[in-house]
Amino acid sequence: MTLDHFPQGPQDASYAPLVKGDRVATPMYEDPAIFDVEMEKIFGKTWVWVGHESEVPDKGNFKLSVVGTQPVIISRDRKGALHVLVNRCRHRAATVCEIKKGKTSSFQCPYHGWGYALDGSLRGVPYTEGYNTDFDKKDYGLKKLKVETYQGMIFASFNMDVEPLEDFLGNAKLWIDLFMKQGGGFPVKTLGEHQFKVPMNWKIQLENTTDAYHFPVVHKSFMQSLDGEATQQFSFLEDDDGWVEDLGNGHSVMVMMPELNDLDDNLDAPIPERFEALAETLRADYDEAQVRRIVRAVGGCGFNLNLFPNAACSLSFFRILRPVSVQETEIRHIALGMDGGPEAANQMRMRLHEHFQGPMGFGSPDDAEVWERVQRGSAGAGDLDVMVNRGVGLEDTSPNGLPKGDISAETGMRAAYRKWQEMMA
Repeated sequence: MTLDHFPQGPQDASYAPLVKGDRVATPMYEDPAIFDVEMEKIFGKTWVWVGHESEVPDKGNFKLSVVGTQPVIISRDRKGALHVLVNRCRHRAATVCEIKKGKTSSFQCPYHGWGYALDGSLRGVPYTEGYNTDFDKKDYGLKKLKVETYQGMIFASFNMDVEPLEDFLGNAKLWIDLFMKQGGGFPVKTLGEHQFKVPMNWKIQLENTTDAYHFPVVHKSFMQSLDGEATQQFSFLEDDDGWVEDLGNGHSVMVMMPELNDLDDNLDAPIPERFEALAETLRADYDEAQVRRIVRAVGGCGFNLNLFPNAACSLSFFRILRPVSVQETEIRHIALGMDGGPEAANQMRMRLHEHFQGPMGFGSPDDAEVWERVQRGSAGAGDLDVMVNRGVGLEDTSPNGLPKGDISAETGMRAAYRKWQEMMA
């Protein structure tokens, strides 16, 4: 379905009318022209999450990533500086790297042999006598993006005039700081990831991370797999102490278990039964205070944080979305652990990750099924709007002066779509 009555193409004035406050127009999931404009006006203009510093810890390390639909390389040069480079030779456009991650001293195009340093500068061109004397290698380095980091997370932008990253993150910084306490006193590192593609528009997943309303329905099998203590903990929709908060700039947080927001609090609380064996193992090498801090961190925090447009800090892992086309999105679920921490703790974090987010877990397959069904259903009756009105008229104002709804409110979706509307206008 296309919107003939809306402007088409990246130079057109406004797609803003597609967002109607508490609802959005169905063609936002279906129209290729809208997708193309999103890649230019959103993914081409703001900060996009590309990786974590633990993935490129040393000089010479690199990792492939994507900004919107454009392939990039994250690299750390010989001085330790981070770079994000478009993975495209300046000569005839071939990718200069196809290995997902590793260590190297340079990148070389396989087509004609142009060689690039880790900072993207062009260092070598075979048979330079074939070029005129005005050919200057300084003019033909790999295209660079602007790069900034926060709490180990690497963000990049094609927009060299983009606002400082900390300003863009704004109220989300507090929650990122809390999320990183999952190191249990050690730095947070990535442990591995599960990647898969879903035939859906990227915004369908963007809506999901701060949507508690679906949890007891979609994840019923997960709930049935838990012991009684964990079942009670994840029955947050039945309680009245959780909330969803608009953080500004399209970001939002869904607080499910407030007692786990700050993992350094309440360390004297009883250790959950499912972690008692781990605690006993740790006591061989750590004092009781350290044991309690590590064990509490293993279970993850009590909230999901959505960072517009493509990243989420969800309980105990990163969820990263990558738009592939208007009806296809790649999802990365990245497990997190403790850099230098006890192996037993990292192993248990992996087991917990596999239980919910792994390819054979209870969470990812169920989520992917409903995401795909939303995309399929959107092909029918395209004149109907998609509703994001739960909680409208019932919200309070948060300390940051923005809307705050109860745990099942669709406050986070409305926050993301307001930012979408602003950037697409």
